Amino acid sequence: MASSASDKPRIGITTYLEPTVWGVWERDAALLPRVYLDAVVAAGGVPLLLPPVGTDTAVLDVLDGLIVAGGCDVDPSTYDATPHPETVGTRPGRDEHETILIRAALDRDLPLLAICRGLQMLNVTLGGTLQQHLPDVVAHDEHRPSPAVFGTTEVKIEPGTLTARLFGDRTSVRCYHHQALDVVAPTLQVTARAGDGTVEAAEVAGHDFALGVQWHPEENPDDLRLFTALIAATRSPSSGSTA
Repeated sequence: MASSASDKPRIGITTYLEPTVWGVWERDAALLPRVYLDAVVAAGGVPLLLPPVGTDTAVLDVLDGLIVAGGCDVDPSTYDATPHPETVGTRPGRDEHETILIRAALDRDLPLLAICRGLQMLNVTLGGTLQQHLPDVVAHDEHRPSPAVFGTTEVKIEPGTLTARLFGDRTSVRCYHHQALDVVAPTLQVTARAGDGTVEAAEVAGHDFALGVQWHPEENPDDLRLFTALIAATRSPSSGSTA
């Protein structure tokens, strides 16, 4: 049973499953950058990790909200495309896991925040496609300036949207990606773009809180607006969580 209005909301976060080294061990492990956890806690929630094994939508019964986290490239087979030479390190098992959870969360109207790869998975799950290597389209790599270095992107936001209510007409964000939305799924509304036209945010029509952003809000601990909005949405009477 999901938490009551007097408890801290339980927020599920999808994770990586990667070869990992710790101490004397070298094994596959479920992992997630701590910044996601810290952002949920700082916003007033309790983070619960959802590794891409043993996927069961019944887990949503104990959650008040879902975050689909960033990570590796989405497998092009999920949107019937041929892999680009720069599309590497795909994880089909994670793609399937997140597709199942996204569909179930939307069916339940569970508050949903999709981050970077998460926005891409949201678009693909709903029938959209991806640009596999953004520099081929925008002729620069400012969205991913160098390995393990986040870029800064100015985004312009569509008025009258949830994104605009949170950020106003524009905002500056931290980003790290070389893929982006191409064909936008029919039920997604683009709500923010970078100056080069890259889709930076989108919302699912017909849902109070089903929002994806191409940037990494967890990398800015001084700006928790997306996470606090997610927590607030879990307390809405129209949210899909049960009392």
